[in-house]
Amino acid sequence: MPEAVPVTGLDHLVLTVADLARSIAFYRDVLGMRVRRTPEGRVSLHFGGQKINLHPAQGTILPRAGHPAPGSADVCFLTGLDAETVASRLRAHGVAVECGPVDRDVAAGPARSVYCRDPDGNLVEIAAR
Repeated sequence: MPEAVPVTGLDHLVLTVADLARSIAFYRDVLGMRVRRTPEGRVSLHFGGQKINLHPAQGTILPRAGHPAPGSADVCFLTGLDAETVASRLRAHGVAVECGPVDRDVAAGPARSVYCRDPDGNLVEIAAR
């Protein structure tokens, strides 16, 4: 068997969005991510050492996923806040808490998670460690 490619980390992921401005507002205002725009008009969200690229559903950015669709993602973010504070802050922004706080086992270990949805319906887990 040939040797595997040793992956060492995740640099970024892409979310396909129906409304770019609405998605930017959610991730910037509710989750505190920083927004960057390239001269070509591409938009990315930054937090910690990670990045999320936002691709408009009707866009022409290539290459792209085989079947990109708004609302098809399920992501988990980490926070240093406690889960009850996360839930309270989400509600203060008018974001419904779908589930939680609940105990979960994330890549970093045990956590208390709160679940909500972004404007496209993507499931967003926020894990408090």
